Amino acid sequence: MTKFDTQNGLPERTDYSAEDQRFMQMAIELSIENIDSGGGPFGAVIVRDGELIAKGANRVVPNNDPTAHAEVVAIRNACQRLQTFDLKGCTVYTSCEPCPMCLSALYWAGIERICYANTKRDAAAIEFDDSFIYDQLRLDYDRRSIHCEHFMRSEAMAAFVKWQEKTDKVEY
Repeated sequence: MTKFDTQNGLPERTDYSAEDQRFMQMAIELSIENIDSGGGPFGAVIVRDGELIAKGANRVVPNNDPTAHAEVVAIRNACQRLQTFDLKGCTVYTSCEPCPMCLSALYWAGIERICYANTKRDAAAIEFDDSFIYDQLRLDYDRRSIHCEHFMRSEAMAAFVKWQEKTDKVEY
């Protein structure tokens, strides 16, 4: 069952399980607690087969790391705990809809399900607006706000050839 969220115009599930509610509440509590320790209002937990694998909270400012978003921190913690880069079979519960970077990281990690509470529109309303990134990705390189230059491809291809010829590589 879904209800219609009139603020954002998006369908919101109302028939989530008690387990979903428990893990989402953990992510939300992390997001609230993280504010008091200097981080942003975002939290995430990664779960597999009903077991909490890892937690993460936004640590961009305290860590001086623009990639330290809650989902990325949770992915790093989960991979370290499980000693793998492959999080197939895992669900992430995150207090807010993932930004483009986090969404990409979740795909690369093999996460199978993303559950979120606040939306990207909610985040934009408190000045965490990622729409400019989506806009930039649609532009040709020469129209992006960060100047992109392409050179020395033939020299760089040496690494790709070496990788392609490697017989004992671990593909990902």
